Amino acid sequence: MSDYQLYCMRESGNAYKVALMLQLAGCDWTPIWVDYFNGATRAEDFRRELNELGELPVLVDGDKKLTQSGVILTYLAEKTGKFGGRNEDEKLEVLRWMLFDNHKFTSYYATLRFLVGLQKTGETPVTEFLRGRVLGAYGIVDKHLAGRDFLLGDRLTIADLSLAGYVYFDEPTGIDRAQFPHINAWADRIAAQKDWKHPHELMPGAPR
Repeated sequence: MSDYQLYCMRESGNAYKVALMLQLAGCDWTPIWVDYFNGATRAEDFRRELNELGELPVLVDGDKKLTQSGVILTYLAEKTGKFGGRNEDEKLEVLRWMLFDNHKFTSYYATLRFLVGLQKTGETPVTEFLRGRVLGAYGIVDKHLAGRDFLLGDRLTIADLSLAGYVYFDEPTGIDRAQFPHINAWADRIAAQKDWKHPHELMPGAPR
């Protein structure tokens, strides 16, 4: 059995954050597909045995089960000694960006993508609101990345992996990515890392 098991699906950017960390850190891991779209995470056995919150991803490391991508990334950085902060100031800066990601950068975009790109809801006041929030959050990150390779400077960290969770998906959202050249260049730098893979290559989807 591999060292880690990751309960995930290829459509999940939050699961991809962890899958990419495991991949780039050279960990021995196995992805386990969860049929989210048919209610697997809402099932009582999933909540009882894996995650009472009913969410993906779930990382299993022996007897330990971890949920929430930020928690898992922090755990893996500490355990592997890779992509974490090198001192207290860097660790706090990593945490700052991961909290911003969970609150604004990923949360608004992931919800917009789900409604417009996956559920095909069409335009509503909710999607208009979300798109405005996405543009604001992306603008902040694009400005921050001007003149630096990664969020903390010249070195990839779990802060980057957290924010990168959804940038490689191409479902329509009504967001013109061309207006964020620094984010696009940053995403390319991450994709140029040795052993990088697209979310569809790292994680399984529904059997065909």
